[in-house]
Amino acid sequence: MVPFGEVPVGLVVSAWDAVEPVFGLPCRTLAPQPLPAAALDAARGQYSSRLLLAELLRLAPAEARGALGVTEADLFLPVLTFVFGEAQLGGRAAVVSLCRLREELYLRPPQPVLLLARLRKEIVHELGHGFGLAHCRDERCAMRPSSTVGQTDAKNAALCFRCATLLGRTR
Repeated sequence: MVPFGEVPVGLVVSAWDAVEPVFGLPCRTLAPQPLPAAALDAARGQYSSRLLLAELLRLAPAEARGALGVTEADLFLPVLTFVFGEAQLGGRAAVVSLCRLREELYLRPPQPVLLLARLRKEIVHELGHGFGLAHCRDERCAMRPSSTVGQTDAKNAALCFRCATLLGRTR
């Protein structure tokens, strides 16, 4: 895991502790990295998730199965107003933003437990893409796409039976 910018590493480690069993992979936290200046779109005031993925690939140890970046920065894709995260389908890199998962953005009081739950769901979702999973129609599955925090809140941090089977993680 690579923190980009000022990220509460304890929060991310707590999120990973719950996510690790889904994928069965250990996580190593690397030193925090500055947000790449080239990733900032000044007109939008947001960072390109694609350019952060490229930076993750550059930073990831060669032996790493995957690289997860977490940032406070607001992320975007050119065709979308914002994204909670992005991953390479079947690739090695995934990035998740805390920005729009925080209640404070919606002018509500902070809710650390809710933020942790949302982060877990988005990490599972983006890493699932990295392991080749597409979006799922099951409303409770972590692979269900989210374009609002309400949609994120409605799903689980776990994979449905079908997605877990595709991942090879059923017991």
